[in-house]
Amino acid sequence: MMKRNLCIRRRTGRSFVPFHAAEPEGAFLGAPASWSAPVLWRFGNSSRQRESARGLAHSRTLRFVERFRRSRSILDWQRLALLVFAVFLHAAVVRAQPGPTTNSLVIHADRGADTISRMIYGHFAEHLGRCIYEGIWVGENSPIPNTRGIRNDVVAALKKMKVPVLRWPGGCFADEYHWKDGIGPREQRPAMINTHWGGVVENNHFGTHEFLDLCEQVGCEPYVCGNVGSGSVQEMMEWVEYMTSDADSPMANLRRQNGRDKPWKVRYFGVGNESWGCGGNMTPEFYADNYRRYSTFVKHYPGNQVYRIACGANSADYRWTEVLMERVGRRMSGLSLHYYTVPSGDWGRKGSATKFSEVEWHATLRRALEMENLLERHPAIMDKADPAKRVGLIVDEWGTWYDVEPGTTPGFLYQQNTLRDALVAALTLHLFNARCDRVKMANIAQTVNVLQAVILTDKEKMLVTPTGHVFEMFAVHHDATLLPAELQCENYEFEQKVIPGVSASASRGQAGLIHVTLSNLNPTRPAALTCEVRGAAPKGVAGRVLTAADMTAHNTFERPETLKPEAFTAAQVTAGGFTVTLPPKSVVVLELN
Repeated sequence: MMKRNLCIRRRTGRSFVPFHAAEPEGAFLGAPASWSAPVLWRFGNSSRQRESARGLAHSRTLRFVERFRRSRSILDWQRLALLVFAVFLHAAVVRAQPGPTTNSLVIHADRGADTISRMIYGHFAEHLGRCIYEGIWVGENSPIPNTRGIRNDVVAALKKMKVPVLRWPGGCFADEYHWKDGIGPREQRPAMINTHWGGVVENNHFGTHEFLDLCEQVGCEPYVCGNVGSGSVQEMMEWVEYMTSDADSPMANLRRQNGRDKPWKVRYFGVGNESWGCGGNMTPEFYADNYRRYSTFVKHYPGNQVYRIACGANSADYRWTEVLMERVGRRMSGLSLHYYTVPSGDWGRKGSATKFSEVEWHATLRRALEMENLLERHPAIMDKADPAKRVGLIVDEWGTWYDVEPGTTPGFLYQQNTLRDALVAALTLHLFNARCDRVKMANIAQTVNVLQAVILTDKEKMLVTPTGHVFEMFAVHHDATLLPAELQCENYEFEQKVIPGVSASASRGQAGLIHVTLSNLNPTRPAALTCEVRGAAPKGVAGRVLTAADMTAHNTFERPETLKPEAFTAAQVTAGGFTVTLPPKSVVVLELN
């Protein structure tokens, strides 16, 4: 059997390309072999080419019909009927599958002022489920390849993503964690019950030294979250001293006794977590007073300037931001914000991570876009007390949250990760980039095996999720200059609900190259985009794309590379910029040179 072109078309690039299906050579529903499908169904770019094709098809159709009119063969008439049916079927298919959306982008390559902090691409690892134990820590005696107990494969994957900062130990866990239980000889460390997440007993083998070793292996900065909910001011003060002081002092000497002579650099320190909820159920006024007290003892030891981060709001709790900025805004370096994307909006029935239709696809992206409103209103409140934008907005928990995978422990929050999550990641990171004058860090929840993880493990097996691939693709924006851009795009409408069909971000790196990241949120229509680059003259373009035919596509331990970035060639340089056609449900990164 040879493949012949049937009359089902797809729109790719500049021409209509027929869908190929198996058909016996020389037969097209009974038509003569000279009636090749490309003549009938493949059109060029000009109206003259299309008219020529139509004219040729029309003349051959008349000759074909006349031949059958003179024939008395029933078989010939049946073939004619089949041909007519095929023509009407083709017309119906064409009408049912609209072409690409039309979009335009203007990038001002000569007007960049703000820097996209690489910390926006940060991560979060909590003592929750299999994130730390098994996901990161396997112990020195494990048959899984490791360095001082930390998985080599996970470290390599995180290094490839260029993870800039890692938040630890929580999360809700932070406000019941007592750091002295996690230092010293491991066999002597007391066990504890993780009351927040599954009620499991932890042996405390992964503590301060192990976490900071992980950060050194990955090459990222540590972000430590202190215990305000159940810990004392003295406990927090001594932890900072233990990690960062080089003095001849009790805590520094205790660190030396435990095998670390020189102090670590720990720039980021969070004063409590979700103090409005699991961290103490406090009012903003009560927490502001506590922050003032605790933060006083988070000291700057020589060689280590601490960036103090106050517990910020839960989603759209704007009053919390108002109270904190008014009362202690001058005492903080950053203010956190937490927001999770729940497709259904119902925390009791959030929805499946892998079994969904376009209904859930659109709802998930729509709810992810609510981040845009949060990034407008919270900074507007901060601007009133801090017009110089000295205090950074730290979105240190964000991502998708679904029902756990069937058969797994509910308190472990283990969920799969599909192409849908990749689009959420791209869309959200674009929002952070656009507001990098105020957003100084963000940390996706979470790094391994929990929520919108970038890595999944199963004993000795490991895979990178579609979200992890997006972080690797978007690393080109790290510490690059944001280039102002105006995007005009068609909407993606589904069941009378509307969101933008395309998102984009552009930056210029320190080497002078311009990078553009794009996402097409529409799962069924390509997006044709024309970009004008003002203040630069690109001479070439190269790219990569992350996409799949199925919106639920995801990587499994049996097929860990089902979804990964591939070379992308559907972009072309023009006199003033470039043109590109984004496949449906895709994430693309382009490099202009």
